[in-house]
Amino acid sequence: MAAHEPYVAVAQRKQSQLAATIPAEWRLPAHLIPEGMLSPAESITEGPKRYGKVNVMEIPRTCGILTPKELEITENYDVRGLIAEMTGGRLTAEEVVRGFCKRAAIAHQLTRCLTEPLFDRALQRARDLDDHLQRTGTPVGPLHGLPVSVKDTFWVEGVDSSIGLSALAFKPASSNAALVELLLSLGAVVITKTNLPQTMATLDSCNHLFGRTLNPLNRQWTAGGSSGGEGPLIAMRGSMVGFGTDIGGSIRIPAMCQGIYGFKPSVGRVPYGGQESGQIPGKGRIALQPVAGPLARSVADLGAVMAEIVPRAELFGEDGIPGFWPSLSVPAPITPPRNFTVGILKTDGLVTPLPPISRILDEVAHLLRRTPGVEVVDISLPAALPKCQGLANRLMGVDDGSNMLDLIEGMREPLMPWLQGRIKRSKALTVTQLAQLQAQRSEIEKEMMKMWTLSALSSSTSSASRARRVDAIICPIAPHPVPELDRYNAVGYTSTFVLLDYPAGVVPVRPFAESDLETGREMDAPVLGSWDKANRQLWNEKTVDRRVYLGSPLSVQVLTPKQHDYDLFRAMEIVDRAVQGRWGTHSAKL
Repeated sequence: MAAHEPYVAVAQRKQSQLAATIPAEWRLPAHLIPEGMLSPAESITEGPKRYGKVNVMEIPRTCGILTPKELEITENYDVRGLIAEMTGGRLTAEEVVRGFCKRAAIAHQLTRCLTEPLFDRALQRARDLDDHLQRTGTPVGPLHGLPVSVKDTFWVEGVDSSIGLSALAFKPASSNAALVELLLSLGAVVITKTNLPQTMATLDSCNHLFGRTLNPLNRQWTAGGSSGGEGPLIAMRGSMVGFGTDIGGSIRIPAMCQGIYGFKPSVGRVPYGGQESGQIPGKGRIALQPVAGPLARSVADLGAVMAEIVPRAELFGEDGIPGFWPSLSVPAPITPPRNFTVGILKTDGLVTPLPPISRILDEVAHLLRRTPGVEVVDISLPAALPKCQGLANRLMGVDDGSNMLDLIEGMREPLMPWLQGRIKRSKALTVTQLAQLQAQRSEIEKEMMKMWTLSALSSSTSSASRARRVDAIICPIAPHPVPELDRYNAVGYTSTFVLLDYPAGVVPVRPFAESDLETGREMDAPVLGSWDKANRQLWNEKTVDRRVYLGSPLSVQVLTPKQHDYDLFRAMEIVDRAVQGRWGTHSAKL
């Protein structure tokens, strides 16, 4: 880092501003802060070996900063249970928000997950909520007092959305993003904004303003991106629910890396407007459209917030569409009208999953076959599926990249090491070229419909001859386990379902075990191409010590057809109960 460059002074000011938001009594003693945390600048170039296999998950419980009651508040409730305690007068919003703010501050000191702590304004809002409840006897909304966090991209009035770029620092937003407005109307409390990668085009959350976000389970593993700060914060219970964005996997990948739950909805289900992207305005409307969605510690918590957001999205966002999500007063049917059919899709045809990823799919399929009312079928590789990743990549890069690079180069910021050689100015597509890409997309979408349907009469094109064949599909999130820093490989297993606009969720299954190592055994299947070759570098014993994966979370991705977001929630419930061995322990069924 050249000390005289413009971005350096801005980064130092920004880090000082962030540090000032953490009260002295919330600061960890030096002996509890792992090596390498005090220098955000050095964190950019330090490799995974520099950090060591350090797990910091227990420090919030043992550091002495949280009181016994605050530990109980932050650990013993789900979303609905915590809200019930506040609206029932057994807990105040102020003590709940203070507990989560303190825990978020601790999480940041251990992982660098925050960008804009909003602790003071969050505590004042909590006091206002308590006053309203005491005066009126009614909560402000169905999420009254719920502590939530948002990715740094979302506008919060009076607060920066710098997205890790010095050129955008100290330029506070003049209004709230549509989702922030919706969350506030529901009674939620936004307690902080969270870190992300430079350019948001990498899957390791690292930038010059805030440094590198680390994985609290093992600081050698990536925390993921681009909603990378949300992963550690939610995993460490510094927020009840976090909201990220996803265009290539940016909700699902951090969820996978921390072993939590993520939900990428269809376009329009969650308001997206009012964000800083560093891109030309309106790009998402003509290319590949990103979405916003939640990360949480359970399927139930995802459902609790989506049940309130989806029916109101059209009232807050110009991009919102009318959505169905039944209220709690409408019980789920006890018995499905037919078997719930889950398909197993083992590969995208471009990158062969490494052995532990294939094994976890087989394990989940086996558990689902033992689940009452569930039928499991194998999905043959659709011919159109291997075309999706390349098309998604081209649609992400339809412009010339100058808007983002002008911001970076104007402050003489170096690109992150992983980005060097991978991001550059290019020639913007013409309208004709863009139309051709979208025409290809339509053809792929049409072909992929066959994955979900069964033609009773193959020669007939009448709608009466078609029926839903598959309700949900299980597939990998990535073709590899959680990798070391800067080694995340193929995004086709996530970007594909943005291209297709399928809702997609993450369900953690189990940790990587000794039996998954397959020491001394290499993959012998033919290499499919450059992406597949790169993926095998994460398994080849000459290029990686497989033991680095021990203990890392292994998860699966759950898909449903376009706009079937509530069906995705129900499918995730089914998969999660099967995986956790809890089937039959809840009153709600399929």
